[in-house]
Amino acid sequence: MPKKQLHGIIVSDKMDKTVVVEVEDWKKHPKYGRRFRAHKRYKAHDEKNERKEGEKVTIEETRPLSREKRWRVVPKETA
Repeated sequence: MPKKQLHGIIVSDKMDKTVVVEVEDWKKHPKYGRRFRAHKRYKAHDEKNERKEGEKVTIEETRPLSREKRWRVVPKETA
């Protein structure tokens, strides 16, 4: 079974080997039907600390790495 992948923008790279990625999604209001943008932030593992704030990245689901980290950044050559 393939792993889930999400696309987003790095909003913070201040932690060691961790980046915060903000993923944007469009949702629809259940009653009124209007579409709106929703954002969610994920902490993702960046093994070599090579990604910087503002970059577009793909993150992939993985086993729990810490209390809040369940995603890893897909390496540049395969992204």
